[in-house]
Amino acid sequence: MNKTELIDAMAADAGITKAAAKKALESFLGNVEGSLKKGNRVSLVGFGSWSVSRRNAREGRNPQTGQTIKIAAKNVVKFKAGTELGNAVN
Repeated sequence: MNKTELIDAMAADAGITKAAAKKALESFLGNVEGSLKKGNRVSLVGFGSWSVSRRNAREGRNPQTGQTIKIAAKNVVKFKAGTELGNAVN
């Protein structure tokens, strides 16, 4: 399912226009992103939680040349599925 299909499904399920569903989805995504940028965790009970983790700088290898390269440190987003979501897909 892509973003357009999700918007269509949200509009149909909630009985709202596609424009309203798009605005709601963009608001949700913006708020999750803003919270993660601040270093906060976002939890939806039963669905899952997003958090930010720090990945340290490390050395890697270029697979074509075998040359050692430096990989910079960065923040990464992690998602952990909730129990209900995990049970729903099994």
